[in-house]
Amino acid sequence: MQSKSLIRRLKSDLTAAHFTVESLTDLWGAAADAALFRGQRVPALRALEEQVGAAASLARLFVLGLPVCSADVGGALPELGVDGAVALGLLEVAGDTCIPRLDVRPYRFDDGGNAEDFWIVSDLGELSLGHAIPEEHVLGVGGASKTLSRLMISDPVDTVLDLGTGCGIQALHAARHARLVVATDISQRALNLATLNAELNGFTNIEFRLGSLYEPVAGERFDRIISNPPFVITPRAPGVPSYDYRDGGMVGDSLVAEVIRSAAAHLVPGGVAQFLGNWEYQEEQTGLDRLGEWLAGTGLDAWVIEREVQSAEQYAETWIRDGGVKPGGEFDMLYDAWLDDFASRRVTRVGFGYVTLRMPQGKSTLRRLERHHGGTGSAGLGEVIAATLRAHDWQFPLSDEALAQARLTVAPDVTEERHYWPGQEDPTVMTLRQGGGFAREFALDTALAAIVGACDGELTLAAIVAAVAQLLAVDEEELRRAVLPGLRELLVCGFLFPPT
Repeated sequence: MQSKSLIRRLKSDLTAAHFTVESLTDLWGAAADAALFRGQRVPALRALEEQVGAAASLARLFVLGLPVCSADVGGALPELGVDGAVALGLLEVAGDTCIPRLDVRPYRFDDGGNAEDFWIVSDLGELSLGHAIPEEHVLGVGGASKTLSRLMISDPVDTVLDLGTGCGIQALHAARHARLVVATDISQRALNLATLNAELNGFTNIEFRLGSLYEPVAGERFDRIISNPPFVITPRAPGVPSYDYRDGGMVGDSLVAEVIRSAAAHLVPGGVAQFLGNWEYQEEQTGLDRLGEWLAGTGLDAWVIEREVQSAEQYAETWIRDGGVKPGGEFDMLYDAWLDDFASRRVTRVGFGYVTLRMPQGKSTLRRLERHHGGTGSAGLGEVIAATLRAHDWQFPLSDEALAQARLTVAPDVTEERHYWPGQEDPTVMTLRQGGGFAREFALDTALAAIVGACDGELTLAAIVAAVAQLLAVDEEELRRAVLPGLRELLVCGFLFPPT
């Protein structure tokens, strides 16, 4: 158990040293920042050659993973001291030199106007270790962690379950808007570091529990469940390492299936679960078809966005390299094991994406399984997801006649793009584009373009349709039936806003 007194001293020292994302960028510049993200530290090292002071010493030690003289470390951590840092497991001393044993770095998060700064303690990565990471490695804030944080709905709730908390980053985010967060993990080491991170960042409303998946919360229900689960599809074969932070110990994508299928038993009515996951494409079945099977019988509302698909070969290369194995003999052995595993289930590709589930108050009404392989335009996608759920709930019970009486408004981030053949007066292609949210595109025909263009919150849809029908010399009722499905989709996707 970490000493709360020592953690308070560490926090005081990090604050006094101005050990922040901004100060590190000031020390070595944006280009070095980008290189570090790619796993290269030489630009940062070069920039630090002439730098002195507490932030520079802490950056060398805990971010770049380099030995630093004990006198400099003591100067950078005057309250904690070198002995205190040793007691916390942050470093060890060899002669007059401090050698890092954990990674400590600042982390800034902006969920769409609400910036927050944390410090995150995790295990040293491949760059600092100089070799492949161990199987019990506790990962810091990676790309998937940041993705889920951006997706998290931040409406205030009573209880949140963080399934597979790792270093605790999602629990910290959730603790900002929940009375209580229960964070679970199968790794005691991960829970120890997550507890340290909660203490270091001043959160007292997180409860940590040891166990696999939903076992530590059997019989309990939550307002929200979040999880960046160990979803990586890994061969269960001799000689293939299984990393605690990414490999769930099940065959193929069955761990993600289990997380999804069991969510209903742990959500209160109206409760929402948000996950990241992988799913297999087998010869006769797409990944989204597999997800549809997992969701069948759960009774849950579901919205799945597939963001990327990799070939079996690309997927194997990505995750073998993620473990710190460089191309060569061991890499080739693992590559063979991955491809054998995929071949045994006739897997050709692997999809990655976002899963949002909701326990409906009554009968399930939402089932969206979609591919969106483009970019996104918003930092705070959690609000976009919440708005999508609200828009669906608003329009779904409305009859076409009731919807026609609504006064809709075009979202302020929406633009219309038109393409013409040279010399032609009429456009050949018309497309709506979102500047924010999921940066969606929506193809228009002439009638729908005219109707959307007139949605300023003043006129009802019925009045707009009547005017456009007269302008195009078409039957008003037929036009209404033709455009209302598209208008419903534009509402759910955030191109149009319902009445306030």
